[in-house]
Amino acid sequence: MFTSKPFAMARRATLGAALTLLAAACAAPQKPVSVAETIANTPSLSTLSGLITSAGLTNDLNGTGPFTVFAPNNDAFKAVKSATMEDLAKHPAKLKDLLMYHVVPAQAMAKDVKNSSVKALNGEPLALSKAGDFVTVENAAVVQADVLASNGVVHIVDTVMTSTKK
Repeated sequence: MFTSKPFAMARRATLGAALTLLAAACAAPQKPVSVAETIANTPSLSTLSGLITSAGLTNDLNGTGPFTVFAPNNDAFKAVKSATMEDLAKHPAKLKDLLMYHVVPAQAMAKDVKNSSVKALNGEPLALSKAGDFVTVENAAVVQADVLASNGVVHIVDTVMTSTKK
């Protein structure tokens, strides 16, 4: 195959530049991000991220922690009745309470979960269970565990848990 010398040199220079950029990207340390940023950067948690912002909890979840967030995925929010979501949108205090029910003020890795109860940020107990590698919190199953953040951990769950407060 015929290749011109300038074309070959340009191709080598482009390849060299690409390899240099790739090496630099791999060598650059990744800055750890908070649980709020971790949730915001996870596409399957976009609904939760928007609700955290609406409830004014972003700064709290960017705080020092540690936090464990049982983060309902987008499908979990789709399963919530639209009337309930509308009510939460109209009542920010209810939304904040619901979201705080999904947060524990401690870091709990999946391997450390025991059949027990922990206290959520809203003050209510959350029942944790574990059978083998399968972890549940209340009526929600953990579908992705141990998403690490600089100030805690996020466990993605399949259900929006409802508080027992009236």
